[in-house]
Amino acid sequence: MLDKQRRSFADDGPPSAAVRRNRIDRLLAMVLDNVDAFTAAMADDFGTRSRAACMATEMIGMIPVVEHTRSHVRQWMRPSRLLRGARLVGLRAEVQPSPLGVVGIIGPWNFPLQLVVVPAAAAFAAGNRVMVKMSEITSRTADLMARLAPKYFDENEFAVVTGGADVAAAFTRLPFDHIFFTGSPSVGALVQRAAAENLVPVTLELGGKNPVLVAPGADISRSAKRIASARMVNGGQVCVCPDYVLVPEGDVDAFVDVARQTLRDMFPTILANDDYCSSVNDANFDRVLGLIDDARDRGAVVESIAPAGEMLPDRSSRKIAPTIVRGVDATMRIAAEEIFGPVLTVQGYATLDEAIETINARPAPLVAYWFGPDDKNFRDFLRRTRSGGVARNDFAAQMVPSGAPFGGVGRSGMGAYHGKAGFDAFSHYRTVVGSDLPFSLTGSAAPPFRPTMRFYADAMLRSARNRTGRRIRRG
Repeated sequence: MLDKQRRSFADDGPPSAAVRRNRIDRLLAMVLDNVDAFTAAMADDFGTRSRAACMATEMIGMIPVVEHTRSHVRQWMRPSRLLRGARLVGLRAEVQPSPLGVVGIIGPWNFPLQLVVVPAAAAFAAGNRVMVKMSEITSRTADLMARLAPKYFDENEFAVVTGGADVAAAFTRLPFDHIFFTGSPSVGALVQRAAAENLVPVTLELGGKNPVLVAPGADISRSAKRIASARMVNGGQVCVCPDYVLVPEGDVDAFVDVARQTLRDMFPTILANDDYCSSVNDANFDRVLGLIDDARDRGAVVESIAPAGEMLPDRSSRKIAPTIVRGVDATMRIAAEEIFGPVLTVQGYATLDEAIETINARPAPLVAYWFGPDDKNFRDFLRRTRSGGVARNDFAAQMVPSGAPFGGVGRSGMGAYHGKAGFDAFSHYRTVVGSDLPFSLTGSAAPPFRPTMRFYADAMLRSARNRTGRRIRRG
């Protein structure tokens, strides 16, 4: 499959803007023409995931990003011209964005549709062919995508691969021109290691423990409502969900009171509630329960916000009640592992310095949240912390601008996409310089070296030393 796509790419050459846009249009049409089928498949994969949830988190979220990409294809394809004045004497220089070739995309299970469609649209915009490995955990969605893709694409343009871990391992070992992976840091490390065998560049969109810092003087009620609500998106199975909350010591009880009531109001029932997303499988259900049990066993205060009369957690539906955990310390697994479930940890802090030190003691997260005003403290928070993005006073606000790059840093990922960042990720910027001058610009670099060359080199060195020395003295 890879060889066929690569041959087709070589035979056809870089596609025109019209072809790129057409591929993006067909990609979006594949989703929009089959919304009901995709939402049904995802509901079956998760056990409980309502149509409204799928629409909000999968379909609606991808449309503006894909359409923004499509609308800028022609603009982003244009070469950048350098040394414009030199064109008059016969020297032309430009940088051309050129397609890489064939891009391999490895999708996750938490948003199995959006998180392959959006990077695929970026790869198409850059002029590439695309192969997608769908997650085997959401197998019904994967099978549907594999059945639908040939109705919209020739396999030489876009191909879908399904299968288990052995297929995924084989996929990552292929000599793609770029691999794009969304998933956990541990699996991301395996992908990068396999890609390195063929020197394949990678974009890794990973997770992390996203901190929330509630600032001194922040509106505690508003903050608690928004944070509690955000934790429950997709049953907490979102890489940008708030993971742990740092609240001024004197406000912790008030924060927890509001968060508790917010969760009760959101979910008067859970077991019969189609809007309450299940854990995707038994493994994730057991892993989240293991984090809760470990924290409780080691002395944390664990509060399950289960509706009256409902016995939760429930293995048959794989539903875990919203849970608030306090008193977390470094000995607990929940302090280090990304939760990826309906659990929020809350801890107090005495000073902003202490809160920032707590954040900086962990690997850089995908997003850092600040609840409070845009003031000196917030600017200090931005300056002193490191994260893929920052959102203030709202969940995933850093993802609202369709043209903004999205990606992690450090353990939360490398590289970015969305907007032009996606086009850049899947492009090679090739410098092209041509000379019609009657002499060689660089011929003097070859022996024999004339006295004029030695004089020129010495003069350049003296000038550079003088400039540098003056700058240092001024500094």
